[in-house]
Amino acid sequence: SMAAPEPPPTEPTPRYEPVGPHWFFCRGGDARERWVPFSAQDSERLEAAYGAGEDKEDVVVPTSGGRYDVYLKERQRVAVYWEEEVSEVRRCTWFYKGDKDNKYIPYSESFSEELEEAYMIAVTLDEWKKKLESPSREIIILHNPKLMVHYHPVAISDDWGSTPTEQGRPRTVKRGVENIAAEIPNGEPLQIDHLVFVVHGIGPACDIRFRSIVQCVNDFRNVSLSMLQAHFKKAQEQQQIGRVEFLPVNWHSSLHSTGVDVDLERITLPSINRLRHFINDTILDVFFYNSSTYCQTIVDTVASEMNRLYQLFLQRNPLFSGGVSIAGHSLGSLILFDLLTNQKAAPEEDEHSDEGSRTTSSNRGIEEVKEILKKLELSEYCDVFEKEKMDRQALLLCTEKNLKEMGIPLGPRMKILHYISSKTEVQHGAEPGSPSQHDPASTDDGRNCQYRDIGLGQVSANYPQLNYKPTIFFAFGSPIGMFLTVRGVKRINPNYSLPTCKGFFNIFHPFDPVAYRIEPMIVPDLEFEPMLLPHHKGRKRMHLELKEGLTRMSVDLKNNLLGSLRVAWQSFTRAPLPAVEAASTDAEAEAEPSVEKQPDTKPDETPAAVKEEAPLINVGRLNGGNRIDYVLQEKPIESFNEYLFALQGHLCYWESEDTVLLVLKEIYQTQGITLDQPLPGSQ
Repeated sequence: SMAAPEPPPTEPTPRYEPVGPHWFFCRGGDARERWVPFSAQDSERLEAAYGAGEDKEDVVVPTSGGRYDVYLKERQRVAVYWEEEVSEVRRCTWFYKGDKDNKYIPYSESFSEELEEAYMIAVTLDEWKKKLESPSREIIILHNPKLMVHYHPVAISDDWGSTPTEQGRPRTVKRGVENIAAEIPNGEPLQIDHLVFVVHGIGPACDIRFRSIVQCVNDFRNVSLSMLQAHFKKAQEQQQIGRVEFLPVNWHSSLHSTGVDVDLERITLPSINRLRHFINDTILDVFFYNSSTYCQTIVDTVASEMNRLYQLFLQRNPLFSGGVSIAGHSLGSLILFDLLTNQKAAPEEDEHSDEGSRTTSSNRGIEEVKEILKKLELSEYCDVFEKEKMDRQALLLCTEKNLKEMGIPLGPRMKILHYISSKTEVQHGAEPGSPSQHDPASTDDGRNCQYRDIGLGQVSANYPQLNYKPTIFFAFGSPIGMFLTVRGVKRINPNYSLPTCKGFFNIFHPFDPVAYRIEPMIVPDLEFEPMLLPHHKGRKRMHLELKEGLTRMSVDLKNNLLGSLRVAWQSFTRAPLPAVEAASTDAEAEAEPSVEKQPDTKPDETPAAVKEEAPLINVGRLNGGNRIDYVLQEKPIESFNEYLFALQGHLCYWESEDTVLLVLKEIYQTQGITLDQPLPGSQ
């Protein structure tokens, strides 16, 4: 080795390296604007397009998983699937610290180039203390590579025409995104395995912070990306899966653009103004939905928006081969349920399901219908009913619309409807399941008459068809059970499934005032708990934590208030509170993970949460034979006060990891992909 002395390390030869740019976009209005970095992969893609000189032509670069397009020449970021204000895009290299919140703000691209040039000269010649004047005549001084400052101009205007001085409070200036501690988001996997449309509930605000459906779905999507990394790592590493895309379906704005708001404005009382406005925007959607004029607008909007988004998505993702599921929150889930019950399955599918029963009972059934018509003195219509292959069971499911479509005039129609309602009323009192369930011939007409058409009492609207078959329907905080009951559907036939959608999950928070269960309508004689949604961290049950939480809670709550509160809630929501009930039982169940393997060793009063799920409960075909009702575990010390307003219970689904994980687990299960490790407490 040579013994030549090295130059002292304190004086490295100045070498200039060009600054690495990162692309940002601007969020929010003028007052609260925030600059947000694109993900590294988006930024690289934008930079590559920019470097290719493509910003001279009209180049469009898809970003954020294809949900936003960046028009490079105009430097604009535009939402693809929904309406949103266009945001400015900037190629950022130099930043200064803002006054208000200490966040760094990028300089304009042209001024950044000036700064970079001054910096390059300073480094190369090693001459610092460079002074520059910004476009707004503010002074920037590059003292040395580590210290660069931006001075506010001080407004002294005297007759001599002042020059901006170096007074005022200096702001820090930084070069390069790596020096400003920006949180650069992770990119998203490019491959999309499944598409989920999310329909919002009442009103434009979807959660307690009054954020829009777009923001809430963004949350849901972000949580899903982190859940995929946490629980589907294996599948991700083996590149079996990419991600699930969630897209919001907004119907509120088109309903309220019908001019109805102005009419409401005229009749709204001026007192408690804000509350009334909130009500006009929210609760009223429920009433609108129950009026046929607006119901038609709502179902048309939801269906056409879902069809439009689907077509647009396929255009933009021509290689997509995955399924589509749909999710609805509160009223949104009811709209979807009504749409789904009115979808028409492809005829070949119907043939299969009825083949067996039709041959045995069709002739007998048609004879029965002729008897009935004879009794009603309507024999002349026998041929019409025969042509439509109507047996007695089909007749009892007839609605006025059906009879109208068959061309039956009003008088006879009324007689037939009267006959149907008198029969179904009687049948409701019948013992469920009588005649014998084992005798296949008798089940056909006898037993099923007690079930009214699931569409009973639906607002008479023309329900549009979706141009795809949903894989699964997820309902969050859903009033479906309550609406069906109010409409007069007392029972759901265990053999009923949605015509085009084989999966249905009803997910709710135990304190959600809007949520109702579905399973008791299918199995009315059995009392059983909903499934407890497994905790995403795999924490076993909440009894212990809840117990501690309750102990710490103020004493007056424990004195009897808790009891009465629980009774009140139960009668109000009809949703049992598994975690609260569990809290009152012994903790030893928690200690043995093996408890679930042998339920018979426990005495009868084990909390439902531990008996987990005796597979004996048959909840019918609505979710393909699987359980339907899932209840979220509350966080250990969710204070009861918040819950008395219950709003939060109703709006907590968007950021609930447990909900997101259930959705992902069920979607990927249809593709044969499972979680890395089954969560404790799940089926």
